[in-house]
Amino acid sequence: MQLFKYPEDRVPVAMASGLTALDFFLYFTLDSVWLLAGYWLLMLIPKGILSAWNHHHQHAFTFRSPTLNRLLELSYALHTGVTTHCWVLHHVLGHHVNYLDQTRDESRWKRRDGRPMGMLEYSVYLVLTAYPRAYRVGKRYPDKQRAFLLFSALTLALVVALLVHRPLPALFLFVLPMLCSMLFTAWVTYDHHAGLDTEDPFEASYNIMNPWFNRLTGNLGYHTAHHHSGGLHWSRLPALHARIQDRIPAELYRKSTFDLLLPDPAARTPTASTPPPV
Repeated sequence: MQLFKYPEDRVPVAMASGLTALDFFLYFTLDSVWLLAGYWLLMLIPKGILSAWNHHHQHAFTFRSPTLNRLLELSYALHTGVTTHCWVLHHVLGHHVNYLDQTRDESRWKRRDGRPMGMLEYSVYLVLTAYPRAYRVGKRYPDKQRAFLLFSALTLALVVALLVHRPLPALFLFVLPMLCSMLFTAWVTYDHHAGLDTEDPFEASYNIMNPWFNRLTGNLGYHTAHHHSGGLHWSRLPALHARIQDRIPAELYRKSTFDLLLPDPAARTPTASTPPPV
């Protein structure tokens, strides 16, 4: 029986599983605080990028087997700090439903008084409220809430056991990466919607067309398409974007850091029918 729903998911699963195996190997074998700290810093960006793949998985589960999905979510959680069904509740059933209404959006970028948050304020606030908001959304979906609470508790118990057994490796290999990845996720999420106060879904998301960015994040730059069909597998987003791109205003294409570090080799002067590459 085919394990994967989509063969494209083999690469991100190999990345997450390989890093998990490496983390546990280092946990049992490494004691140097300098080597542990160096590894933690070296893995900040790779583990932050895994957050995008955890996000995609919780939109469209990777495996046909629920058991394999739960094991993969444990692997992702130890890298990203986001456990089973946390993003399903907070993001899929919360943010995607309410992102056009800043009074209800679980990832709202506005303060209660209507003023926009800054990036740092938003990032810290999102990290601090992610689990409580997921729990509140879960009240409407008790089966998903039970799974969220159960596997969050199991993940917490595992991390506590790792800390008790070998505190220093556990701190650098699991605790700090989980916290930093959540903060990294919130930081980059700010640019998806901040400042776009509209009821038109085609004008509510910024898009990044840099191919390197989209290879590393699973086409997360096609963000309008992602919100247009949240359950669509990440590999199908470019095709959906091609069908709806004429409805996306040109000013909602923006550059990313990747355009400075890894520019798009196919960049060209945009035509009237082609959105500007960013």
